[in-house]
Amino acid sequence: MTTNLPKKKKVLVGMSGGIDSSAVCMLLQEQGYEVSGITLRMWDIPSHFSTPGQTEPNHILEARNLAEKIAIPHYTLDVRKEFRETVVQSFIDEYMQARTPNPCVMCNLCFKWQYLLKEANRLGCDFIATGHYARITQNKNSYILEKGIDPKKDQSYFLWRLGQKELARTLFPLGNITKEDIKTYVLKKGFKEKVEKKESMEICFIENDYRDFLNQQIPNLQETVGNGFFVDEKGKKLGQHKGYPFYTIGQRKGLEIALGRPAYVIKINPYKNTIRLGNKEELLSTEMLVESPVINIPTKEISDMNIKVRIRYRSPEIPATLSFTEDNYLIVRFHEAASAITPGQSAVFYSGDQVIGGGIIADQRYLKKYVHK
Repeated sequence: MTTNLPKKKKVLVGMSGGIDSSAVCMLLQEQGYEVSGITLRMWDIPSHFSTPGQTEPNHILEARNLAEKIAIPHYTLDVRKEFRETVVQSFIDEYMQARTPNPCVMCNLCFKWQYLLKEANRLGCDFIATGHYARITQNKNSYILEKGIDPKKDQSYFLWRLGQKELARTLFPLGNITKEDIKTYVLKKGFKEKVEKKESMEICFIENDYRDFLNQQIPNLQETVGNGFFVDEKGKKLGQHKGYPFYTIGQRKGLEIALGRPAYVIKINPYKNTIRLGNKEELLSTEMLVESPVINIPTKEISDMNIKVRIRYRSPEIPATLSFTEDNYLIVRFHEAASAITPGQSAVFYSGDQVIGGGIIADQRYLKKYVHK
């Protein structure tokens, strides 16, 4: 006997062991999907292991336990070597070039989605899903990334590099839900420990300070870089610093120099190993140069749109005008001054809730090639 019942869609959920990806599994189950879970083992740090002799990190054990309780298959994939060679190496290289990287942005497209889609294909899954607070809408044959409705949790900033291939097979079940509602939902499902567990907001492979991490990963870093000098706008030496990779644009705390006034990192010169200090006003800029831009709409439409730019996660969006250079850089002209424009960070462009693209903030010294004041 045959039936005409529709086949259940299969989805592979990236499980971190935390509340959000756990909620995704349960929500998709309720929506009729055939759910499987997978946890990528990307990096081990001591705090990931609670008991002596433990061979797998806590988040894998927690994800597997949740999968067993809701009766879904669970898989693990050890990609530590590949993660070190790509995401971590890029992180190190960026700091050595006096840039401040955002490894989550790079990881999502160049690592996480690649493995999730590969495993989804192997397991015969139609979709992948994650616990990101973002939305995907469709306009004709195009997929559009949009902000999650919870402004406190929106994670669209980290996802701007995802293209049509990735968005077409991705589900973000939490995009239309607030974090508080997710906590209530998971609590009702009987997983109180998920709600009470403290969530990490830091980079997943950094246990304490990124400076300690750089020293661990580059054993001869202090000898290679060495101490340098803080300088003022005229190049006058103000005192010694510990080496340019240990500082970021806009930094005020931890400079260990007393000038009798608040001092901020204005510029970093890796070639001279100097760090220019100045006042808060010197961090302000009305223009910005962006490299490797990805724009998801016809460029001729850009000038007619009300575009806002976010230059770091959690920072307010700033109204701006965009224009391309002949060599595919993007000049961003802010309608109000932006502070602490930091090379290596992502600039993400919005029109309302829609992510229309993004790029990597470039070395602003090159801006004068394109902008003549």
